[in-house]
Amino acid sequence: MLTLLERITAHPVSDDMGGLAELVALIRPPKPDQGEVATARLRMLIQLIKGNPAHGAALRHYLLHVLSQRRHTTLYTDTGILPSDGFFTELFRRLSFRVLPPAIDTLYLSDCLDRILCVKTDYQWLRLIDPADWLMLFDVIVASDVASTDTALRSDRIDRRLAHVELLEAIQTLSHRISAMGLEPALVRIHPDLEKFESPFLVQNAEVHGFLASAMQQADGAIAPAGDADHLLVMLDQCDNIIARIRKNALHRGTSVALTYLLVRLTQSIDRLRRLLMLVDLTPADGERTWSAERRQLALDLALDMAQGHNRKYAIRELFSANINLLARNVTENASHTGEHYIADDRVAYGTMFRSSAGAGFVIGFMALIKILLATLRSAPLVEAFLFSMNYSLGFILIHLLHFTVATKQPAMTAARIAADLHANDNRTIGIDSLADLIVKVLRTQFIAVLGNLMTVFPTALTIAMVWFALNGHQLVSFDKAQHLLHDINPFASLALFHAAIAGVCLFLAGMISGYFDNRAVYTRMAQRILQLRSWRRVFGPARHARVAAYLEKNLGGLMGNLFFGLLLGSIGTFGQLIGLPVDIRHVTFSAGNLAIALVGLDFQVSLPVLLTSLFGIVCIGITNLLVSFGLALFVALRSRQVRFSRGGALVKALLARMVQRPLDFFIPPKKRTTP
Repeated sequence: MLTLLERITAHPVSDDMGGLAELVALIRPPKPDQGEVATARLRMLIQLIKGNPAHGAALRHYLLHVLSQRRHTTLYTDTGILPSDGFFTELFRRLSFRVLPPAIDTLYLSDCLDRILCVKTDYQWLRLIDPADWLMLFDVIVASDVASTDTALRSDRIDRRLAHVELLEAIQTLSHRISAMGLEPALVRIHPDLEKFESPFLVQNAEVHGFLASAMQQADGAIAPAGDADHLLVMLDQCDNIIARIRKNALHRGTSVALTYLLVRLTQSIDRLRRLLMLVDLTPADGERTWSAERRQLALDLALDMAQGHNRKYAIRELFSANINLLARNVTENASHTGEHYIADDRVAYGTMFRSSAGAGFVIGFMALIKILLATLRSAPLVEAFLFSMNYSLGFILIHLLHFTVATKQPAMTAARIAADLHANDNRTIGIDSLADLIVKVLRTQFIAVLGNLMTVFPTALTIAMVWFALNGHQLVSFDKAQHLLHDINPFASLALFHAAIAGVCLFLAGMISGYFDNRAVYTRMAQRILQLRSWRRVFGPARHARVAAYLEKNLGGLMGNLFFGLLLGSIGTFGQLIGLPVDIRHVTFSAGNLAIALVGLDFQVSLPVLLTSLFGIVCIGITNLLVSFGLALFVALRSRQVRFSRGGALVKALLARMVQRPLDFFIPPKKRTTP
């Protein structure tokens, strides 16, 4: 390190970034989590400069000169801020640049960071160094100007002015971008007042022009009028308030990936502009701008954030986490509203859920029959997958239209409802007892829904198979096919549980797809668009046309979720055959129907162990379906709301206590207490 300082002292006026890159490499620890090593090396540098102020003066002169020969504006306006290309274009750009990085233009300081911070984990050890050590390095370099010649000091002042002008240009660029983004149609659609002249997105730009004029006069040595950025910062705060209102309104009016991306980029730009303004001081003190401890800390925080933004500029995870949260929140928010209908609070709702699920089991019994008949066609694999998918999709859509309930589709909705309750209570004042009560309601609703499905699908499939034999004189399925159906639900001799987990993933995806299309219907104003179709008005008439439009907007998510759920169930088995992997699905309700058909096909000649194993397999398949779909849905719902629930132990204790004290509550709603 001393050798490098001596080399810089010998040639302080150099445009080569190699010296700075070498200095960072000397401080860089072997591993990014070794902050103590980096701290020790930085303190060694500080001691070397203190021991020889000439080294500090030369380093100061070298750094100012090197930085003044580069363009800074893009470093402040682009590093750590999403570009204007859009989410999917940015995603493709990051993927492609991870394979083949872009060309570097050393004229721009942002590109030179590729040479200085060349290890993608540099930002980690930079943050592990105590800020006091960074500020100490800054102080000793600044204090070393006593060892500088008059010529060097004049050169330093020129270099500082150039850097200051670059900072002002960055402020102007960011201000213009914020004004343009504030007038984007996607924002104006949700907040029409943005088009007015008094919109803070427009007013801040006018304020910036006056602020920059004073700053440039000060940079040129003229007497600048007294002023600061306080009013401008107030305008930026108002911009943040509008963005918060837009995000809140988006929860009810829908959102899109493009809108979410725009809001993230706008928020990043406002935050960066605010921090740059706080670094520019229009109030001179003794002819020199003084750097207070607060401003020095602000500059350090900004530098560390830009270092992290540079190192993570091709990261995929950050792009998704920053942009998908609002959309995922909307998707799960719609799912949580649906989940409220899947929670039986009293015995009346409990009975309604049983009747609804019983109706679904009746329909699924016929769906199981149709699938077996379609399999006898021996169609080509893709044709067979299409036929199976249409059977599932149309059957589930019919169940939806008849207001019946498929039990295993509930968890994706009820998990979102639980996450919404956690978020509403902010995880700090959440009542464990109230949350336990909600979970108990969910569990007993799941129980009666599954029971309703099974109590009708089994006798329905059994009756269909027996009637088929009576009418046609032969069994619906052959002996081998019946044995195969029993084997498929055997949890010990087959991959039944693995296939049940795959079905659980499909159930989760169906819930997310349903929420997505519900959000899409609201965001695109589907009902209003359908009402504008004159051909539909002529076919249905005005009154029915309005009802159809309202129904489609309200139920688009349910219809599309059932459609895609059917497509997934019908095509996964064929997909597994095509790629040579044992991939298939096992759904508890269809498994119960297949058991009934197999029993008839074997003329009920089934041993007791085989029957008990099949029944146990159906129970395990149902539990796996529920746990996988519920777990995935709860995970996504909690992540989208950024909820971190840390009281799991207390919740488990509350549930166990409830199970000991009132075990029937997990299966049957308690009677309402009558007030005297």
